Amino acid sequence: MTAVTRDVLLTCPLDCPDACRLKVTVGAPDGGPQRMLKVTGDPAHPVTKGFACVKTVHYPARANHPERPLYPLRRVNAKTAARPVWERVTWDDALDDIAARMRALLDTRGPSSILRYTYAGTMGLMEGHHAHALFRVLGAPELDETICASAGTAAWTLGYGTRYGVDPADVAHARLIVLWGINSLSTNSHLTPHLTAARKAGARIVCVDPYRNRTAAFADEHLKLIPGTDAALALGVMHELFAHGWTDDAYLAHATLGADELRAAAAEWTPERTAEVTGLDADTVRAFARAIGTTRPTYIRVGYGMTRHETGGTNLRAVTLIPALTGDWRHRGGGCTLSTSGAFKLNRTRLGAQHRRPADVPHVNMNELATALRPEGGFGAAFIYNCNPAVVAPDSARVRAGLQRDDLLVVVLEQALTETARLADYVLPATTFAEHPDLYTSYGHHYLGYNAQAIDAPGEARPNSWVFQQLARRLGVTEPSVYWSLDELMAELLTTDHAHLSGITPERLKAEGSVKLSLPDGFLPYAHGAETPSGKVQLSPAPQYRAPDAVLNADYPLRLLTPPAHHFLNSTYGNLPNLTRAEGSEPHVMIHPADAEAYGLEDGAPATLSSEVGQACRRVKVTDAVQPGVAVLEGTWWGLNAPDGESINAITTQTLTDLGGGSTFHNTRVRVERTGG
Repeated sequence: MTAVTRDVLLTCPLDCPDACRLKVTVGAPDGGPQRMLKVTGDPAHPVTKGFACVKTVHYPARANHPERPLYPLRRVNAKTAARPVWERVTWDDALDDIAARMRALLDTRGPSSILRYTYAGTMGLMEGHHAHALFRVLGAPELDETICASAGTAAWTLGYGTRYGVDPADVAHARLIVLWGINSLSTNSHLTPHLTAARKAGARIVCVDPYRNRTAAFADEHLKLIPGTDAALALGVMHELFAHGWTDDAYLAHATLGADELRAAAAEWTPERTAEVTGLDADTVRAFARAIGTTRPTYIRVGYGMTRHETGGTNLRAVTLIPALTGDWRHRGGGCTLSTSGAFKLNRTRLGAQHRRPADVPHVNMNELATALRPEGGFGAAFIYNCNPAVVAPDSARVRAGLQRDDLLVVVLEQALTETARLADYVLPATTFAEHPDLYTSYGHHYLGYNAQAIDAPGEARPNSWVFQQLARRLGVTEPSVYWSLDELMAELLTTDHAHLSGITPERLKAEGSVKLSLPDGFLPYAHGAETPSGKVQLSPAPQYRAPDAVLNADYPLRLLTPPAHHFLNSTYGNLPNLTRAEGSEPHVMIHPADAEAYGLEDGAPATLSSEVGQACRRVKVTDAVQPGVAVLEGTWWGLNAPDGESINAITTQTLTDLGGGSTFHNTRVRVERTGG
């Protein structure tokens, strides 16, 4: 008998600007419950255009993984044991015990003893953002979600206020495209058709990145600058723009403030000085600036890669101010994109119970989790959802040690037995995006996406929101927003008179599934100014390049970068053997031939990477894709896939960026030595 299947259209929940609309085939080929069988792209969606990325096409293998937790699990052995031992318990038993332990902490030590740790495992507004409501109502410390975007957000806000971006469909009109600090072919793959269309129409594509990745190979030109010197290159470009009269003086006068201050700051950044700092040739700097100064429209797509340094906020701010000098914001296809998320003018005042957050609540920067989890940090319980901090957080060995404390209740809501879940006292089985309803925005386009629940959850998996509502009832929480359904949350979010949401109702979202914001024709967000206090693009205070405090030295002569891998999305797919095989079966560290010779390293041989905070063992890949003095390890691999069982973040530090308190994963200085040598 042929199994009956059906196709449903759902928005991908993962942390990616594409927010793809997916065609998901579900069915029950073995006669059991329906499950996810196949994922492709929705061919009718204007952004997704029928293809899903090389990662997400494998989502069914993750959803149906034989080790997926399907029932509440309680640990019965020590968290320091090499392997966890679990017993299956009922939901009532698990929730009653967790709630009782929360109540004891609240009564004896107060809400500051309870930590929530979460990030973007789902971008859903219900299961990702509104799930925080319980903790805000309790008065628990606020988590500053800084591990990825905060430095870039702070930098953009200083100059432009709201994070608007160029509509992807307009990119084809650009005649110069600069992909700066973003490996877009791997992390924003649905931008590629627009890049290709622009190239066919005559556009030139330049990639600015410290190493040769897929996007650099795709580009017409690759500027391989020294890591962390992006602000210096941007100032060097500005020097040439001012010196040669390639600025749009009418735009500067009408739409900006601080041009004279920025001109003065750029004056000292001659091509020769810029070349000395960035490692580029002075003529290359001149040619790059000339291309930007004389080509309209120029489109710059920036990524968060350049923000992963001590001065990461300044790096991004300097680059993003270039279109204000050239006036590219006035041209269709011109300007810059970091994120389009600011266009989604939803009513967020009660999302995640923001209205109940105490003004004096303590904050925890998520990049400083290792410190927060020390016994003197005062936490007696940690609730971890939509995140895998034992792998992704800086100084991860100390994070794991903190989670292993006997006196810390660790509750993990998960869809996989991650390394964080393996350190939990309770693992509570979570649903996937096909198994609960949710609403999604995007930071790479302008479509809202609604997902209906497509299939029943397997086993006893439950949504995050259900778990926290059940705990709230046991704790006697009466705040109504904690108990909202998605329908109630959608009604709240869409209660706004902002023009971008005109005509968009919950009913329409449910009927159509994916709806574009009601943007004006020819949307040019900064053509006449910006949503800053002055109403103008703020060029002052002028960005200034500063060398890193963590300078390379004889003990630590290499700068380690840990950019995304092509087949991974953070740590989400780390348990799928076919994707780890596609990335080389285990993590490798790329080393330039000159450094390999200098340090006695051999291609394919194991080596020990050491930093001020830890060590990790990785195999060496000798390649000129990187530059001397730089080591690159692509992908957030699970430590379980590494020779020594360590996440690469065992050697990254908790150092924060200059703006936004962001992570500095590309700032780590290391030495690399032959293992056993």
